[in-house]
Amino acid sequence: MADIETDVLIIGSGPAGLTTAAHLSTLGIRNMVVNRYRWLADTPRAHITNQRSMEVFRDLGRDLEQECYLYATHQDLMGENVFCVSLAGEELGRMKSWGNAPHSRAEHLLSSPTRMNDLPQTYLEPLLMKTACARGTQVRMSVEYLRHEQDAEGVTATCLDKLTGTEFTVRAKYLVGADGGNSMVAQNENLPFEGKMGVAGSMNIYFRADLSRFVARRPSVLYWIMQPGADVGGIGMGVVRMVRTWDEWLIIWGYDINQPAPVVDQTLATNVARQLVGDPELEIELIRANTWTVNNCFATEMRAGRVFIMGDAAHRHPPSNGLGSNTSVQDAFNLAWKLAMVIRGQAGDGLLETYSAERAPVARQIVTRANKSITEFGPIFGALGMDGGVDPDKIRANMDRLGDAGPEAEAQRTALREAIAFKKYEFDCHGVEMNQRYRSSAVQPDGQPEPAFAQDPELHVQLTTWPGSRLPHAWVFDAAGAAHSTLDLCGHGRFTLLTGIGGEAWATAAAMAGKDLGIDIAVRVIGPKRDYEDLGGEWAAVSEISDSGAVLVRPDQHVCWRREKVTADPTGDLARALAAILSR
Repeated sequence: MADIETDVLIIGSGPAGLTTAAHLSTLGIRNMVVNRYRWLADTPRAHITNQRSMEVFRDLGRDLEQECYLYATHQDLMGENVFCVSLAGEELGRMKSWGNAPHSRAEHLLSSPTRMNDLPQTYLEPLLMKTACARGTQVRMSVEYLRHEQDAEGVTATCLDKLTGTEFTVRAKYLVGADGGNSMVAQNENLPFEGKMGVAGSMNIYFRADLSRFVARRPSVLYWIMQPGADVGGIGMGVVRMVRTWDEWLIIWGYDINQPAPVVDQTLATNVARQLVGDPELEIELIRANTWTVNNCFATEMRAGRVFIMGDAAHRHPPSNGLGSNTSVQDAFNLAWKLAMVIRGQAGDGLLETYSAERAPVARQIVTRANKSITEFGPIFGALGMDGGVDPDKIRANMDRLGDAGPEAEAQRTALREAIAFKKYEFDCHGVEMNQRYRSSAVQPDGQPEPAFAQDPELHVQLTTWPGSRLPHAWVFDAAGAAHSTLDLCGHGRFTLLTGIGGEAWATAAAMAGKDLGIDIAVRVIGPKRDYEDLGGEWAAVSEISDSGAVLVRPDQHVCWRREKVTADPTGDLARALAAILSR
């Protein structure tokens, strides 16, 4: 008999594990989180927090959403990515990033009720842990997962209490491996991966120093330092990343992956900081330093029986595009409601198969995008004469020619401007963040072809109710005049049916289907003199149905079924769709 029993055992307390725990506890599902360390993240690590992640946190409660904003750096201060030879030295160019360009800001406002922000992992994890534990999650720190065995009824995991040195067992119905890029859960299940680990080496130098005099006029999250002849890391580029405005920073610098990882002490850290900041007298307070590897690897299957993986355990890539923790959070949002419905007996096991079917393609997409973003620095290097050779004098001369007259220098300046502008595919890649369209048995097609993207799908969001897509955001208003996002009308662990005037039969159908299946289906009627009114016409512009039609939305706010208008048999049509979605 196991020492501890629970419904879901979660290995790892990063954004993926804690978001899963918070949602499961909110839905009344017993769960336990184990963390091999004594506390949560002690370095900033992930920080870019996109709108889709904020929608997931908003679903957990407006209090959590507002706390995230409280501890985050506002979108306005995420500013412009700056390319320079040092913070104190010559600036080479900049681009408005993270939704701060006027046209991009408009798209952000139209796409979501939430705001992008910069929330370091050191602040996010405690917020998620507090939310999860307050709602019922049991957390054990300093506990190392060792192995597990699964059978037809559940999973038995063996863990090590690092404080006492004793092993104990946990019996769960399901196990979630959110245990990072060296996932033991994935390894023990021998889950299939594509790609390669350890393709490059990097070091982090986390420190305090007041750098406001260098950055106040050009606030940014990331300052890209192009330094020919740098004596640390050779010819290349370093990053000075803002952690807290404007006295807490993280320097990222590469090292040769074929050589032993460097030992980053106070002396080395200070020298690198002085070099990249451009202040030979700079003194820093070194908080922490570590080395890490750049990976290009993703799981092609994220489920093995009663065991699942998510987050960095499934998609392992560089921090380019800021996709890591955001994708992890969305993995959790996808899986938690499915586990809850299966554990409660409201859905069949086939619903759990849809997790890997829906999220593994996303893992492939974001790993590919993040690694591609690294290669897209090439044109910048080329324009600066840093794309070949190791002669610092030659590179310096090439860079100095930017200020010359004549056609060659003008062509170089044009090439540099275009190369920097092209980095929008890393620093303003809104479509990659928001355009996921799922295909699985948990999405029932309506016979309509997938809508083509009118603009580049990596850069721009396309709002659609095509089944599989995230429900479009639109503002509607209650009788008191208060505004509600359509996303707020949905989620919270239940299915929601959106309809309008003439679609009242769908409400009856939802009540009957909910009773027969033992699930809660919320019905929202949008129209004049109804509970919600589309006063600005925003819902009509994106719903892609008539007033009598219906859009069925899953608990994770993705459309799973729709009908353009009321059908001859709304009760039967809705019941059949739900039965298929729930694998009943």
